[in-house]
Amino acid sequence: MRARARHLAAALAAALMTLSLASCGGEEESRADGFAVGLLLPNRVTPRWENHDKPLIEKRVKELCPNCTMEHANAEGDVTRQRQQMLSMITKGVKVLILDAADTRALRSSIQEARKAGVPVLAYDRLAEGPISGFVSFDGGRIGRLQGEALLGAVDAKRPTGPADKASVVMMNGDPTSANAAWFRKGALSVLTGRVRIARSYDTEGWTAQNAHADMTAALAALGAARIDGVLAANDALASGVISALKSAGVAELPPVTGQDADLDAVQRIVKGEQYMTVYKPFRKEADAAAAMAVALGRGRDLSKVATTTIDSPTDQDIPAVLLNATPVTARTVKRALVDSGAYTVAQICTRQLRTACDRAGLLD
Repeated sequence: MRARARHLAAALAAALMTLSLASCGGEEESRADGFAVGLLLPNRVTPRWENHDKPLIEKRVKELCPNCTMEHANAEGDVTRQRQQMLSMITKGVKVLILDAADTRALRSSIQEARKAGVPVLAYDRLAEGPISGFVSFDGGRIGRLQGEALLGAVDAKRPTGPADKASVVMMNGDPTSANAAWFRKGALSVLTGRVRIARSYDTEGWTAQNAHADMTAALAALGAARIDGVLAANDALASGVISALKSAGVAELPPVTGQDADLDAVQRIVKGEQYMTVYKPFRKEADAAAAMAVALGRGRDLSKVATTTIDSPTDQDIPAVLLNATPVTARTVKRALVDSGAYTVAQICTRQLRTACDRAGLLD
């Protein structure tokens, strides 16, 4: 990866302004250049895809290109279905595809077919293999490091013997077919290796809470609750499964558990003290960058005014990319990171049952 000199925020702002001017300067052009943008999402087990990303991308595409339309499909975790959805969209005449791959390797041939058909593919959130034209995501290595640093701090603070005595940690890494899972894991291990003992490590298929529950149940059977000092869960769905397994096993004092995505139920678990942290990724920025790239590609333009860096995949080099930063969130920072930023309101987080916990977290001040 080779970052360019200009600052990410300034570059994004300038790129979006340029595209906005292009889409309406004048109005005649914006009304004449409409085309269809295809959005392919991987599953519904991760709430953010349908609840946040889809409406945000659709809204920004319409702002940048008022006469554009959006085709949308969700693979429900099925790679074969996503291949069929891609083919269907190409057949319908979409001009550009935004692809969040259900399997970053298995979609390679479909991406090649899209390229042959003259339809550029923008990889969204996950770096798909094959001849993609651009990539938008958050820095996965940094996310893993944020999770590892938070877990290490929480584990060290809880152990009576102090940080010099190595703790035992379970890693719940995510789906083995996801390039992001490996990216997160590498970042986390860069912090945890040599500082804790990785007692068990699982590649949890499908990113599902159910599979994480089963994996955590296996870890508890093998190790015993007393020998698990913390759990590195790669996202909030996995954290949910981990915590439910710990509760089912009768663990009275839950070990610190990480997460990612700042799902509302995860934020509520953090306020209650069940989940230690999550990582908030401002989805609007990712969606805005993806929409800007898609509109540029649909108009036959290069991505030099939108991309702020390049990245290499296992199959391609120097892919124009935007990599955004994320924010760690604990009970002490929920208000600043999520409420003050507009991600959630206090009313959304603080249900009647959580009033006491919310007061303790400073959300009701």
